[in-house]
Amino acid sequence: MSTNAVLLMHCPDQPGIIAVVTDFINVNGGNILYLDQHVDREEHVFFMRVEWDLTHFSIPKEKIEDYFNTLYGQKYNMSFNLYFSDTMPRMAIFVSKMSHCLYDMLARYTAGEWNVEIPLIVSNHPDLATVAERFNIDYHIFPINKENKVEQEAAELTLLEKYNIDFIVLARYMQVVSADFIGHYPNRIINIHHSFLPAFVGAKPYHAAFERGVKLIGATSHYVTTDLDAGPIIEQDITRISHKDTVSNLVHKGQDLEKIVLSRAVEKHIERKILVYKNKTVVFN
Repeated sequence: MSTNAVLLMHCPDQPGIIAVVTDFINVNGGNILYLDQHVDREEHVFFMRVEWDLTHFSIPKEKIEDYFNTLYGQKYNMSFNLYFSDTMPRMAIFVSKMSHCLYDMLARYTAGEWNVEIPLIVSNHPDLATVAERFNIDYHIFPINKENKVEQEAAELTLLEKYNIDFIVLARYMQVVSADFIGHYPNRIINIHHSFLPAFVGAKPYHAAFERGVKLIGATSHYVTTDLDAGPIIEQDITRISHKDTVSNLVHKGQDLEKIVLSRAVEKHIERKILVYKNKTVVFN
């Protein structure tokens, strides 16, 4: 099976960027499989994702990044990341007690839908240990409170390093992650929550929304930053409801959306289709 390279980049918008990047690939024997670009006209920033086949590429894989940076990255003030399809990312899932998002991701994982490894599930409760056991994934419990939070997060980070984890998914993990923890995985922690924020905060958002008679419910997946539930948004979706829906209906429909939206976000991250710029994302299709 051939190996593909994926280049994700952004730089100040200027003429000729697409030409120089595609020329770099073509003259070195690469076959372009995908190219998409976007210009933020207010910020004057150019974004691009390009993927190419390395079968006949003349530059050794381990030297592509240096060559590209020397020839073009520095000249055009590019920020870029280079990935390879034969390097499978390693993902850890953090959970508490709710299982709907966890089951959905593990079903996609075991069905072979994602090019990812999931060697580890971390929780602050023992409730979902049987799920991890069923899927033959290691499960580690770190009960967290105000007194032990620093110590427990340090232990979690040690465990993540041991498992060589590349990114983390908070699958309804009901803990606020500290700034220090986030700093170890910038733009590599994905969260999911209902889309009522900043309205209807608290433990029972669907009950509060029901009392107000809302007509739309939704879900949002985003990268975690130190601004609580305000990181760069990756995916969102909504569904309509009416006066006929009960609180139970709202919860059920909301959890279905959470599963779908989180899985879409995780898939795009795995496929290297997300560029983060400031507090926004460019998500390529």
